[in-house]
Amino acid sequence: MTKSLHVHNQSILVGRGPIRVARLEHEWYEDIVDPVGTIARLREKPVKADLFTFWQRPPDLTPHHSYYWEWDAIAALPISSYEHWWSTQIKSRTRGIIRKAAKEGVEVREVDFSDDFVRGMVAIFNESPIRQGRPFWHYGKDFDTVKHQFSRYLFREHLLGAFHRSELIGFMMLGVADRYAVTGQIISKLSERDKGVNNALIAKAVELCARRGLESLVYVRWDDGSLAEFKRRNGFEKVDVPRYYVPLSAKGALALRVGCHAGFSRLMPQRSLARLKQLRTAAYRAIYSVKYRHAVTQLES
Repeated sequence: MTKSLHVHNQSILVGRGPIRVARLEHEWYEDIVDPVGTIARLREKPVKADLFTFWQRPPDLTPHHSYYWEWDAIAALPISSYEHWWSTQIKSRTRGIIRKAAKEGVEVREVDFSDDFVRGMVAIFNESPIRQGRPFWHYGKDFDTVKHQFSRYLFREHLLGAFHRSELIGFMMLGVADRYAVTGQIISKLSERDKGVNNALIAKAVELCARRGLESLVYVRWDDGSLAEFKRRNGFEKVDVPRYYVPLSAKGALALRVGCHAGFSRLMPQRSLARLKQLRTAAYRAIYSVKYRHAVTQLES
């Protein structure tokens, strides 16, 4: 179970696993206040971590600290204006998908965190037990659970809802972090994926960011596969930011030395990783097709 600590009024999470890694809970929204003091305090805490990692948020991309660091890739969309994004940063295929969404009757607008909106969230979450080839974290959650979990950070979020004939078929929770925005949650109904709902949500997010004068829209990590292609088609670029790793124990120092400080998967060839992901997806399909036979018929490819 993940443990939470508080150092210098900042919340730090300590992950589980053979290598316990500590990091700021809200690292997308705040910078580390005092790296030296935080590292010293972590070494004294009863909840022991093996490594502490922190980074520099964009647009601060020049490494400033003397600790060991590596480039960490995020997906960022530079924003100057909605018109520039529409005419220059995306291709005609993406523009066509967004136009099609509008023709299909998809309407995207800013919404309030009302009970009706939460009920729509629950319906989307409970459509399928698997998304992107793995068990979906929010599947099976009831109204009260979803309302509680997603109301914690409304003070820094804008809610965008995608509607079709008054039904919520997708939404985005867009967090504002100083000079950029972060896609905290973007999801749509699998049964409506032919309508380009997520593309329409991105378009509305770009419009909102441009209106607020935000420099970029960040879609969390840069990755491979179909999600990465979706990001590219919507104008997102790979941006490298410096991430630091500081050993807090002998195990952490060993992990850093052998190169598994960011996960054991880094030690495997990319081809083997891709094959393992395929096998994992097939296994989850088999397991969940027995438990949730009807829902699995709508699994994403």
